[in-house]
Amino acid sequence: MNTGLIHKYNVPGPRYTSYPTVPYWDERSFNVNDWKFSAVKSFAESNEKEGISLYIHLPFCESLCTFCGCNKRITKNHDVEDPYIKAVLKEWQMYTDLFQEKPLIKEIHFGGGTPTFFSPHNLRQLLEGIFAHADKCEDWEFSFEGHPNNTTREHLQTLYDFGFKRVSFGVQDYDPVIQNAIHRIQPFENVERATSLAKEIGYSSVSHDLVFGLPKQTLETIADTIQKTILLKPDRLAFYSYAHVPWLKGNGQRGFDENDLPKDEEKRALYNLGKKLFLENGYIEIGMDHFALKSDSLYSSSVDKKLHRNFMGYTSSKTQLMIGLGVSAISDSWYAFAQNVKTLEEYYDALAKDELPVFRGHLLDDEDLVIRKHVLNIMCQLRTSWSQANEKFNELDDIISKLDEFVKDGIVTVNENGLQINENGVPFIRNVCMAFDLRMNRKLPDTRLFSMTI
Repeated sequence: MNTGLIHKYNVPGPRYTSYPTVPYWDERSFNVNDWKFSAVKSFAESNEKEGISLYIHLPFCESLCTFCGCNKRITKNHDVEDPYIKAVLKEWQMYTDLFQEKPLIKEIHFGGGTPTFFSPHNLRQLLEGIFAHADKCEDWEFSFEGHPNNTTREHLQTLYDFGFKRVSFGVQDYDPVIQNAIHRIQPFENVERATSLAKEIGYSSVSHDLVFGLPKQTLETIADTIQKTILLKPDRLAFYSYAHVPWLKGNGQRGFDENDLPKDEEKRALYNLGKKLFLENGYIEIGMDHFALKSDSLYSSSVDKKLHRNFMGYTSSKTQLMIGLGVSAISDSWYAFAQNVKTLEEYYDALAKDELPVFRGHLLDDEDLVIRKHVLNIMCQLRTSWSQANEKFNELDDIISKLDEFVKDGIVTVNENGLQINENGVPFIRNVCMAFDLRMNRKLPDTRLFSMTI
């Protein structure tokens, strides 16, 4: 890769799991009643047609991984499980009371935190409570994030019996020096055991999450990690760029010296080596940071132009309405976003008052909806079009002018009807999306909000 382009485009930028991105939500014009109205409207429009999605945030971890930027609560006290599940089920009932009709659930995703912190019994209680007020769609896809150290056969079997067919294991890196630096001690044998169990039980998609750009990572260590990964042949791979955001409140990213982090060309070389090894072993690059075997639904959805991106990352299908349950969870009705309070104490307090625990959100205006489609097209299909009247907006000509620089650098091809990301432009798709980000470009941040794009 051209090192000059790395220096030029390696700037802070969003990952675009939403548009507008969270720092640019207009919270002043938002209230919880607006969110309720938007959710009910979206439910009425889409439930019978496509179902809804649930994201359930399970925040507890027994130890702190110092690379992690997620909302979590560190504890070894498993007495926290039962009251949390009761709170999540109360929140869910508040939504089902709003909807009045029985939801059809197309997607469930358990994220965290560490979902497998919870016992199989308690996860069963949670799902029984969810489905006391809902049914499955015919083409459902349920998934969860498992920690290889504590995911047991009983976890896997319990969730499989409820219809979970996809599991993602957080691997990050196998090198013991790196694991020590990020406080994530996890032997290869544990990942091998969890992966084998999932496949034996019948999971149709096993995914491994790897991270490049971690402290002390080298070409030799990343090659070893990927070679071990290929031995286990996961169906899907997420190969994330380490997001160094130590300025965030409550973030644990202070467990190593910043000089230990690979920089710019060195970091990108880690990705390029990983990509090369994945492609040589039958994986196909999907969107940004993702690879899949041709047998995986992520690949088929990419080919069929059905790939979607939301707060859960890339998904192989889309629903108009996604309800986030649990502390800090984000919901999306397509017309609006809403985020739950970020601390357990606030979460429990709101529910005790019979209030939805939403503390901020954003109502998308007509311009937001058009820009959102362009951002999704670029992130999921590596192209977008403005040939139709409903794809145009007032500042389109200005954005097309901004794209000239990307054209000169060989990142995109632009014509009068739209743009296409070139093959060597894939590492810069966040930068291309930033050209369309009207809310950010109208008010550039004066402090660090985002991780580096490359």
